[in-house]
Amino acid sequence: MVPPPTTSPDATAIPYPRGRIFAWTLFDFANTAYSVIIVTVIYSTYFTNLVAGGQLWLWGLTVSLSMILAALIAPPLGAAADYSHNKKLFLLFFTLASIVCTALMFFVHAGMVLLGMVLFVVANAGFEGGIVFYDAFLPSITSRRSYGRVSGYGFAMGYLGALAILFVVDLMLPDSLAPNYIFYVRLSFVTAAAFFLVFSLPMFVWVPEPTSSKEKRSGIIRAGFQQANRTLRALFIEKQYPSVSRFLVAFFIYNDAILTIIAFAAIFAKGMLHMSDKETIVFFAVVQTSAVLGSFIFGFITDKIGPKKTISITLLLWLSITIGAYFATTIAAFYVVAMGAGTAIGSCQSASRSLMALLTPKEREAEFFGFYDGLCGKASAVIGPSLYSIVAGLTNQRIAVLFVGLFFLVGLIILQSVAEPEQRRSSSSPT
Repeated sequence: MVPPPTTSPDATAIPYPRGRIFAWTLFDFANTAYSVIIVTVIYSTYFTNLVAGGQLWLWGLTVSLSMILAALIAPPLGAAADYSHNKKLFLLFFTLASIVCTALMFFVHAGMVLLGMVLFVVANAGFEGGIVFYDAFLPSITSRRSYGRVSGYGFAMGYLGALAILFVVDLMLPDSLAPNYIFYVRLSFVTAAAFFLVFSLPMFVWVPEPTSSKEKRSGIIRAGFQQANRTLRALFIEKQYPSVSRFLVAFFIYNDAILTIIAFAAIFAKGMLHMSDKETIVFFAVVQTSAVLGSFIFGFITDKIGPKKTISITLLLWLSITIGAYFATTIAAFYVVAMGAGTAIGSCQSASRSLMALLTPKEREAEFFGFYDGLCGKASAVIGPSLYSIVAGLTNQRIAVLFVGLFFLVGLIILQSVAEPEQRRSSSSPT
């Protein structure tokens, strides 16, 4: 039974049922099955080593292409969602595109580079594009003073979902020497797609469409492109929202580093430390556990000290992680580094989502989140993976990881110029 709604600290006193928040967080639980199995742990190494014959640059290119596609379509579609009053329909379309292409990866065999690239590009663009609309629901399901906490709940649920799918896949996979081992590796892609589908359903059933102050109109795609152009001018040319603009630049840079590490973490573990698939699964299960704790703890810290200070702390942690990865020569040492990364990743992204929600005008939520998740969140990942694969090819992956640390430093410096809005206070329950 859904608990009685609590009182919003906002002037409008809109109730925020906890059951609605839980249904929203389940989408994070669902879609992390895709990101951990496809992007991070299994498909990344399967494609690089078996499909592409060990050519690391092809994986970097594939990730970059998917992010270019997501970056191009997210801002105008975010604005279009505001005009159509139908964010859920857009979210459903992108989610199904990702799920279907993920399941079809089962048919990708050794040497089928083009098919493997196309399916990943569409699946990843669907996954990343859907997050634009998913994030835009945050301001409508909780109060301003609880953005950090609720955003943290979402990321924590995502990492719980990662633990769940890693456990299922670990049970599925036989010993790597088994004759049917590759079949079960490919079957894990179908499992991830089914997991994504089942646990995303509560979001579409129980979370209502957010209200919008914009007049509903026809020709929404064209209107979306026009609005996205106006938003681009307002943010980066006319600078009507200077703090939003500065934050988006900082986020573009440090999120590039985070997404690069996600895309190459398993490849680094296999290439530099010679970990097997099963060892990699156990390893990432440990990482996800630290990420769950980090998301919960830093969610409360965000509401206490504000998202800007929280992001700054996590970026300093990320800097130490890249240095630690450079010097890690044993699996034990890499575990320590990776647990720090797990703590930092959820807390940094959660606090970033909270700060963006605070900075965003309510009537332009999907539109601004389109730039946050799309232009600055996705397009940033075009640069990092490509540079990582180039640096790793010219030197080695340890030097490439150290190079990524520069992005955290630059992002941290730019972040300090962002003026953080005050969160509204109330003695009532936040959620």
